[in-house]
Amino acid sequence: MTTTTGRVATFVSVTAAAALALSACGNGNGNGDDETDTETEAGGTIELGIIPSWTDGLSMAHLWSHILEGEGYDVEITEINEAGPLYTGVAQGDIDVYPSAWPEVTHADYMDQYGEDLEDLGAWYDGAVLTLAVPEYTDVDSLADLNDNADLFDGRIVGIEPGSGHMTITNNEVFPEYELDQEFELVESSTVAMLAELESAIDSEEDIVVALWRPYWANAEFPVKDLEDPEGALGDPETLNFIANEGFSEEFPEVAEWMGGFSLDDEQYGELEDLVVNVHDDDPSAGAAEWLENNQEIVDALTG
Repeated sequence: MTTTTGRVATFVSVTAAAALALSACGNGNGNGDDETDTETEAGGTIELGIIPSWTDGLSMAHLWSHILEGEGYDVEITEINEAGPLYTGVAQGDIDVYPSAWPEVTHADYMDQYGEDLEDLGAWYDGAVLTLAVPEYTDVDSLADLNDNADLFDGRIVGIEPGSGHMTITNNEVFPEYELDQEFELVESSTVAMLAELESAIDSEEDIVVALWRPYWANAEFPVKDLEDPEGALGDPETLNFIANEGFSEEFPEVAEWMGGFSLDDEQYGELEDLVVNVHDDDPSAGAAEWLENNQEIVDALTG
């Protein structure tokens, strides 16, 4: 698949299996009678855009790839490295749906910028939060205490992708509120690199501050604790939403209805992310497929 004009550095498209619905309707070869041809048919290609290192989007995209394939749609998953180009792609119609957006706080700037060209199909998770976290053994419990203990962390807070909402909020809200710029540098990194630093520090029993969020598998994988945020600088809890290109619900009304009615609780989502990220780390599609086998009733309630 070709990239859009210069705005996206890396597009990786994964094309799903061919649609099934046409053959099920008896006109897969285009030879059906006029009555059959005029019936409303499922099908068409839906492109889901994600940042693959953000595993909520990774998990949702592969899950919905299976769901939509089973209902007769073709699915493409496009991987992009940063949030800005991803929202640009959705707004311009190069991508149909971002299946795990953080529109209320973390990505609010992008929603303000592109809102007229976007369609919010609904939230699938309630209570998502941004955090700054340290290892459980670290003797610091609050953001308000970081400056007094800057030497423990070599004056570094290890962030993630520079275009992410987390980095924007940490830099523009958290650092001024707690005057962290006096003692700390917010290190631009990537999710993968941040996790590598976190793992290395914990293995060596060293202190480190990293950008994390919930829901996220790393909170269960590593012995970490969220730093208290008494001033609320990281923002209120928010929802995770399906954000589509404007007009998506008109083109794909059935899919829009399904996505609008979909939700997961912590236990259901935790199982999905663990299967996608940890159990089947070399094949996220297989992890999503296993979750679907274990939870088919959730999908049946939507599509049945």
